Amino acid sequence: MTKRQIIGLLPAGGQATRISPLPLSKELYPIGFQDFGHKCNWRPKVVSQYLLEKMQLAGINKAYFILRPGKWDIPAYFGDGTMVAMNLGYLIMGLSYGVPFTLDQAYPFVQDAVVALGFPDILFQPEDAYVQILTRLEVSQADVVLGLFPTNQPEKAGMVDFDDTGRVRLIIEKPRQSNLRYMWGIAVWTPAFTEFLHEYLIPLKEKSKILSQLPEIPIGDIIQAAIDKGFHVEAEAFPDGTYLDIGTPDDLVRAVRHFASLTGEEGE
Repeated sequence: MTKRQIIGLLPAGGQATRISPLPLSKELYPIGFQDFGHKCNWRPKVVSQYLLEKMQLAGINKAYFILRPGKWDIPAYFGDGTMVAMNLGYLIMGLSYGVPFTLDQAYPFVQDAVVALGFPDILFQPEDAYVQILTRLEVSQADVVLGLFPTNQPEKAGMVDFDDTGRVRLIIEKPRQSNLRYMWGIAVWTPAFTEFLHEYLIPLKEKSKILSQLPEIPIGDIIQAAIDKGFHVEAEAFPDGTYLDIGTPDDLVRAVRHFASLTGEEGE
């Protein structure tokens, strides 16, 4: 596995309806600032840059944004990725029936690679989260490793049940109530799961040609289907980790205030 290339995938097909109207793609919403090394030379830092930096920290030097048509401000901003020391590419999503269909647009480009999935409108800690889950993928020889974060809002997340060894038993998407403590927020997987995802969607794509609309399918449901087929899925829990979705009004306010306060402390 260590000889395989690792490629980041950033699904950016959302319309940001919960925080609309916006003058830009939500993935480019400025959250906090970055210091360019000169006194008082702070510049805004967009939300998706935090994710790219965490990938880059783990040695991931290539990633694809998968875009909804019209979100051309994202490639206009990041360009070829030089500003984050990565090679960035941009793909256009096809069917709009959820993250799995969006990710499958990258199939021809990632089918032989290890995939690192991250959502570009999310802020999370720890900084080395991808380092940890990639290490676990290699050591455990799992097909998929999920990065888990504590949450008290199960209705907004894919909740994960796992045993004492870290083996995932069950993923429950957005239950109204749950005794489970952890949600998954990032993931890495081998070509075996990339192929499973691709094959899983083929009959659904055929169905979409007949029906005018399909219900959205969470990626967690497909990971669960893989578990049911015998795939080895592991969890790396971050007990002190944090996970903040800026796509909701309350969390957007929380993120802006938090990073503004950090900048203020550094400037004092």
